[in-house]
Amino acid sequence: MVTGDWLDVGALVEIPLRGARTIKTAGSDEIAIFRTAGNKLYALVNRCPHKQGHLSQGIVHGEAVTCPLHNWRISLVSGEALGEDEGCVPTIPVRIDAGRILISRMAMLAALAAEGEGACTEKAAA
Repeated sequence: MVTGDWLDVGALVEIPLRGARTIKTAGSDEIAIFRTAGNKLYALVNRCPHKQGHLSQGIVHGEAVTCPLHNWRISLVSGEALGEDEGCVPTIPVRIDAGRILISRMAMLAALAAEGEGACTEKAAA
């Protein structure tokens, strides 16, 4: 369901703490929605900037996720690689309304376009 610019992508209870779920897009990319132990939500394009590992299969710790392929740590807040690694993955604003997860449709489209161009978007709101 779409409400204004916000796209309803499911119920909050569908994502366990320190877990993720994915959303397929019209193209070949996926969006990963992460839920931290502190019950914050973040949305990123589901590909590590290093070797395109599926971040949704990584370990969520604090406000970061570790790529399952090569252990790169990616900030869920900014999408940027942490530590000495360099690179970033586009982020998408996400919010909760009455137990439903909503992501910005326009930001999602921009993030997917930016991913195709090898660029990142501005930092997402939590």
